[in-house]
Amino acid sequence: MWLRLKCMLIKEFHQMLRDVRMRMVVFVFPVIQMTVLAFALTTDVKDIRTAILDEDHTPASRMLTAAFESGGWFEVRKALNSAEDIAPVLDSAGVQAVIHVPMGFEGDLNSGRGAKIQIIADGTYNNDTAIIFNYANQVLNTFNRQWQTVALPVSLQVRAWYNPNLQSKFYYVPGLIAVMLMVISLLLTSIAIVREKEIGTIEQVMVTPIRRTEFIAGKTLPFLITGLITMTNMFIVALPVFGLRVHGSLLLLYAVAVLFLIGNLGLALLISVTAHTQQQALLTAFLVLMPAVLLSGFIFPIHNMPPVIQVLTYVNPMRWFLQILHGIAIRGVGVQALWPAICAQAVLAAAAVTLAVARFKKTLA
Repeated sequence: MWLRLKCMLIKEFHQMLRDVRMRMVVFVFPVIQMTVLAFALTTDVKDIRTAILDEDHTPASRMLTAAFESGGWFEVRKALNSAEDIAPVLDSAGVQAVIHVPMGFEGDLNSGRGAKIQIIADGTYNNDTAIIFNYANQVLNTFNRQWQTVALPVSLQVRAWYNPNLQSKFYYVPGLIAVMLMVISLLLTSIAIVREKEIGTIEQVMVTPIRRTEFIAGKTLPFLITGLITMTNMFIVALPVFGLRVHGSLLLLYAVAVLFLIGNLGLALLISVTAHTQQQALLTAFLVLMPAVLLSGFIFPIHNMPPVIQVLTYVNPMRWFLQILHGIAIRGVGVQALWPAICAQAVLAAAAVTLAVARFKKTLA
């Protein structure tokens, strides 16, 4: 028995390690991913992108603004001129919160009536929004201790611009739809050509006059259609079960979904044409899938990651698709607010398909 077991182990190890790419997948890639993701996985909320709308322009309002800037949590990036500027900066996701100091703020403080300010948070990331409100209260507590002449402290009125009730399902359900689309398109397509190689049917394709682009299109179009149908089914279920409604353009949503699926299918075909077995293809697809999900901002906010890791997320198509999906479904914004993410999505999709077509060779090698 031990001799047979020894021979079996030798055979399995030889089969697993004889391929250079498989050795890289088994030994090198997990170490790289562990190192990168260990830096990226953090739930701390810091450097909150903030805009200030100061309608009072008094020493008290400037002191309050300085309190938010010096607290270590808020990073004031913009000074707004009027209330009409609030919606555009939130629509474009340029800031996460807007602090509104109304006119008469200092007068209310000095009169002893107590003053009010308002902080308007995005609300898309419900956990981040709750933490932002908590940080704002801590800043105000510090300000109240410093402004000792008032009879009543400053009170805070909070408002989530989107998702007013801070229900997490409105953030996570669209994110899960994006994850499922990537899983289906990446895993199913990654074994497409490899399966042809293993069962020998690709030899019949090789003797036909079919071109590379035609072969790639024939492999991707069925999965593209399947992905769109799957997305439709998920949204249909999400409507009655979770109350999720798409507030933006359905036409734009499906157009961007086509770009996302094309990019995933191109990446999957690139994996497929370079792998020799279905096992290699599936394992490589999983190794691509995990960082794509974790570095997309779905679980951990990108702005909390180290700068080096943030740079890596720019080549992650799921990052851009999540921004677009949340923008259309939750915010109800259009191309004017989402064009940078749409352009990035289109460039990544074109690059993936181009590499897949260039790498495919109409040979058995």
